[in-house]
Amino acid sequence: MSRILVAFLLGALLMPLSGIAQTAPAATQQAAAASATIGPVKLAWLNLEEVIYTCEEGRREFTEIQSYMQKKQTEMDAMRKELENLKNQLSVQSSKLTDEAQAELEAKIDSKNTEIERFQADTQKDIDGRRTKATNYVGKRMLTVLDKIAKEKGLNAVLYISSSRDAYIDPSLIITEDVVKAYNQAYPVAAEKTAAPAKK
Repeated sequence: MSRILVAFLLGALLMPLSGIAQTAPAATQQAAAASATIGPVKLAWLNLEEVIYTCEEGRREFTEIQSYMQKKQTEMDAMRKELENLKNQLSVQSSKLTDEAQAELEAKIDSKNTEIERFQADTQKDIDGRRTKATNYVGKRMLTVLDKIAKEKGLNAVLYISSSRDAYIDPSLIITEDVVKAYNQAYPVAAEKTAAPAKK
């Protein structure tokens, strides 16, 4: 009786192990089949800022913004000079001015200060808007070029380079120069300048 009981218990204990042994190969086969289906993943990295700022169209857009900034800076310098002249006038002539004349000069100084502050705020807002517009314009066109390159190279994904994420990237996986070259070919600036007069 005891031998039969022992044999029964051993059989009950071994049954789960037998099931695991049979299940493990099946799971391994499924994983192998999944790996075979997915295949190797091809990745590449792209420096987005470099593409936007170094492609010919991007350089043109941001050169125009830089010229606009210089123009606004000249205007700002002239306004600051006017303010400085008013302050000097008040400092030199304050003892000779009537109360009414002094109050009028102080009001001009306050008005010029307000004018400069508004000019600074409006100009900065305008510059930010121009930068955003140029970035979006070039970036949108770049996506079309990038899609073509990714298909030609058989890439599954393209990641933007991030110093906070990427400790090391094999230089051969960076396609920034390829994208810039393809962008310039797809959207040549010289051709657009030549075609511009015909639109008039």
